[in-house]
Amino acid sequence: MNTEEYMKQADQYIVHTYNRFPIVFERGEGVRLYDTDGKEYLDFAAGIAVQALGYSCTELKDALKDQIDKINHTSNLFYHVPLADAAKKIVESCGLSKVFFTNSGTEAIEGALKAARKYAWLKDGRTDHEIIAMKNSFHGRSMGALSVTGNAGYQDPFRPLISGIRFADYNSLDSVKALVNDRTCAIIMETVQGEGGIYPAEKEFLQGVRKICDEHDILLILDEIQCGMGRTGTLWAWQDYSVAPDIMTCAKAIGCGVPVGCFILNEKVAEHSLEPGDHGSTYGGNPFAARAVSTVFDIFEKKDIVGHVREIAPYFEQKLDGLTEKYDCLAERRGKGLMQGLVVQGRPAGEIVSAALEEGLVVITASGNVIRLVPPLVIEKSDIDEMAEKLGKAIEK
Repeated sequence: MNTEEYMKQADQYIVHTYNRFPIVFERGEGVRLYDTDGKEYLDFAAGIAVQALGYSCTELKDALKDQIDKINHTSNLFYHVPLADAAKKIVESCGLSKVFFTNSGTEAIEGALKAARKYAWLKDGRTDHEIIAMKNSFHGRSMGALSVTGNAGYQDPFRPLISGIRFADYNSLDSVKALVNDRTCAIIMETVQGEGGIYPAEKEFLQGVRKICDEHDILLILDEIQCGMGRTGTLWAWQDYSVAPDIMTCAKAIGCGVPVGCFILNEKVAEHSLEPGDHGSTYGGNPFAARAVSTVFDIFEKKDIVGHVREIAPYFEQKLDGLTEKYDCLAERRGKGLMQGLVVQGRPAGEIVSAALEEGLVVITASGNVIRLVPPLVIEKSDIDEMAEKLGKAIEK
């Protein structure tokens, strides 16, 4: 079939919940994608911050092929080798205590919310606990994750949502303090807001929230689904803030294309929350997914991916700052590491994104009329130069 036929067939049979670009990708290599017409694209979206190692990583492909030849699924009623390996690596990477594997970031949020409520219920037996979330946040589209997503546009058609959720202003400590009461059991936030427009947490804010949690035995849940796994220059974004969460959620880059997520509990929460029967997943952490996680961690260590991000990020920021200075339609750059946003003024950001595709560059949008750039973590300076050239041409169109 040709490109038009593939798109027509997909539109005929797939629920229309995405407005897809008229491109059919066929393969990827390194930091480049190729469509069914043979056109090459420089990818600075990485499948929405998923493909940290780029495409067709030999070590990851070989490990997954090997695992397919062994076993790709058992139930969680049994142990298997990749599960033990992946769990050890992810727990040791963050210094927390226990991990639960899921199939996605949204499911990781669901589990984190359940763990927080169970912790509070065991403490006082009440069922009226509240959770403080952040305005402008995004945690997923399931009913629980949607309930803590601070965007009415996502929420309104699906009300009533989970009760007991209150929203504070991101980076406003006074706003958080005003909502804390004796029913507050958790505060959930992204360390760097992604979908909401690329807003990093201010150090004073995150440290202040941690202090509030410590003073009131409130659990701090940090969502690192998009900003984690090396993207901001530390393996986990919160590691640059001299704080630690009680619960962390992650997904996306931990599998580099294999659907997998997890939530990790510190020792206090692990010992006093979820028990057998409280939570489960048929596929979560199955041998194939767990082998992906374990291998990704090995590759990150072997190739010092986080060190590379720290080395390349200043050049990335410099080039984006140059674009902002050159073009009046770019109001500002904000972000951290290889998670950056360009705020567009006077025209739709989506218009520039479409023009960039014509130039052979993949970038995406975020809320607030922002161009979001979350490239593979293995990009080099030459890729950044090419991105700047192509994006500049797209803006000039």
